[in-house]
Amino acid sequence: MIKVYCYDRCSTCKKALAWLDANGVDYKKIDIKGKHPDEKTLRALHKKSGLPLKKFFNTSGILYREMELSAKLPAMSEDEQFKLLASDGMLVKRPLLVTDDAVCTGFKEGEWKAVLKV
Repeated sequence: MIKVYCYDRCSTCKKALAWLDANGVDYKKIDIKGKHPDEKTLRALHKKSGLPLKKFFNTSGILYREMELSAKLPAMSEDEQFKLLASDGMLVKRPLLVTDDAVCTGFKEGEWKAVLKV
């Protein structure tokens, strides 16, 4: 089952969901603010993705800027970063596409096409 963590008021999420619908992809939409991934899930997604942990942070988000995380993250341990990410879904990069084999942070049409084979 394909899962997409997203936020209803996010224009990029709306674009990604419209793209999925237009391409006939079945997916489960999960509200990243209300049902954000917990620390254990984030660790598994990070490992599956092969991406640097920083790619999981919503660096353009209000909360990220308010918390001044661009200055703080480099000094934080990986454990501290995972705990922080798990504390609030608005810190997590969205949309977050999760398949059996891959994880994509953000919506990049070419990447999603390749992962979903559409």
